[in-house]
Amino acid sequence: MGILRRNNVRIIGPETGRTMILAHGFGCDQNLWRLVAPSLAERFRVVLFDYVGSGRSDLTAWREDRYATLDGYAQDVVDVCEELDLRDAVFVGHSVSAMVGVLAAAAAPGRLGSLVMVCPSPSYIDEEGYRGGFSEADINELLDSLEANYLGWSATMAPVIMGNPDRPELGEELTNSFCATDPEIARVFARTTFLSDARQNLKTVTAPTLIVECEHDVIAPREVGAYVHAAIPDSRLITLAATGHCPQLSAPEATIEAITAFLKDPA
Repeated sequence: MGILRRNNVRIIGPETGRTMILAHGFGCDQNLWRLVAPSLAERFRVVLFDYVGSGRSDLTAWREDRYATLDGYAQDVVDVCEELDLRDAVFVGHSVSAMVGVLAAAAAPGRLGSLVMVCPSPSYIDEEGYRGGFSEADINELLDSLEANYLGWSATMAPVIMGNPDRPELGEELTNSFCATDPEIARVFARTTFLSDARQNLKTVTAPTLIVECEHDVIAPREVGAYVHAAIPDSRLITLAATGHCPQLSAPEATIEAITAFLKDPA
């Protein structure tokens, strides 16, 4: 099984354009980018993929020991980059994938030339001097609920994560995405996501970096965006006039504009 089939890699856009990798977060797949990918592909060579265990990836390639840490997901990114022989690519990572991009950039120097972090969080748990948005008890309760009844958890949490209660179809789309994920794989990915702490890894970032946050996001509050911005020298922070954790669905035009404006002038 080749890497491109394993990760269900799909490429759109001009061959001569700069390569842009779109990486989805927990419980999702490449379809989450469907409202922004066509516009980005007018200028960029856009690479879409599914992490092993997600979407239409090869589920037989999934191993708990590999995907119990963010390094396993970063290795998926590195594998795709090496298979396509990518250089100086733009990595757009949503949610936990923002930190996956940080790890992949460090693991494969030269492959990723710019980072775009959409609603990132290096750590979800509050500590003294750091607000991640959740107490340790909150996270444990979230994970226990997910493991006890994944479909019920998805139906409850997906609309909360998406926000925008006046647009229930968005919450339904995320619910369907969550529910399409194998519960055992989702359990591991959730623990990997919500128990990870990549704050120290932010120090390794040397690539031009854009942080995109929303005005109201229950998963990654604005204190988190400010923390990531302060931790990465010369990074740029943009706050979208949007609600929820998935602006590529709830505010696609603003998301596209933020990314393209940054890449026109990353300095």
